[in-house]
Amino acid sequence: MEHRTLGRSGLKVPVLSFGAGTFGGSGPLFGAWGTAGENEARRMVDICVEAGVTLFDTADVYSNGASETVLGAAIKGRRDKVLISTKAGLPMGDGANEAGTSRSRLISSVESALQRLGTDVIDIFQLHAFDASTPVEEVLATLDMLVRAGKIRYVGISNFAGWQIMKSLAVAEKHGWPRYVANQVYYSLIGRDYEWDLMPLGKDQGLGALVWSPLGWGRLTGKIGRDRPVPETSRLHATAEFGPPVEDEHLYRVIDALDAVAKETDRTVPQVAINWLLQRPTVASVILGARNEAQLLDNLGAIGWQLSPEQIRVLDAASTVTAPYPHFPYRRQAGFARLDPPLTA
Repeated sequence: MEHRTLGRSGLKVPVLSFGAGTFGGSGPLFGAWGTAGENEARRMVDICVEAGVTLFDTADVYSNGASETVLGAAIKGRRDKVLISTKAGLPMGDGANEAGTSRSRLISSVESALQRLGTDVIDIFQLHAFDASTPVEEVLATLDMLVRAGKIRYVGISNFAGWQIMKSLAVAEKHGWPRYVANQVYYSLIGRDYEWDLMPLGKDQGLGALVWSPLGWGRLTGKIGRDRPVPETSRLHATAEFGPPVEDEHLYRVIDALDAVAKETDRTVPQVAINWLLQRPTVASVILGARNEAQLLDNLGAIGWQLSPEQIRVLDAASTVTAPYPHFPYRRQAGFARLDPPLTA
């Protein structure tokens, strides 16, 4: 298993990690993701650890804490062999202080997560969303306190806009508080918005991308195509409205390219889609979201080989869309490369 440095930190993470959102699933969204109990979760963790997938990602909001609880039980007795990443900030109830990232909420969220996970420290703690109602200084001072107390080791964010990240980094720099080193982002062949602002920001400021939904919310599994409608058993029937949107023609154009490359490489569509992500700049780890052992084992086949430059060009061409303003006007001009040199891995 290849390991990469997580952003501007000293922490090494495996290029593939496991998303425990499928553990203990309940409700219309998380129940459709997966419903693995302790026994099944332990078996999935066994497979991961044996393959070198030692980073496990979850969040308090996943099935109202059940994901953290099941993950904690599944890693019991081998905490020293794994890294735990969890998130907080989204609503956990209807109360006035049951959402956001105030000092009170962050402290209680971390304490509750530690208890559910059965551990005394969280390796990577991420804010699940930007809280505009809480001063950035309060958020970062609290994270600093939690790091100094030994309850969390590294901090990151998820679903933040570029200006929100930069404001936070500036405040952290000013006061000597911990800087964010991880950015958990949606990124896939059918969702490349990350490249327009957040990828250059991550490259410049030292944030490693932890990629969620690398298969485009379950659309790049190889089971869907121009002549392959969504199977009756697909979770998309229940979850499509919650995930990132994609136009049908764009989806089919990308799937056509994936099908061709998969046939050429004798790999599956998910393996090709994940391998493409692993060649992209700033990507530290791709989070696998498998509902069962078969899906997990197939996804693990995304490493140990590389797409050729020509295959990457085919996938790039099929998945590229016109960037929004202010990005698109000058990218069409010959002199633009002098102002914005291409990112390199």
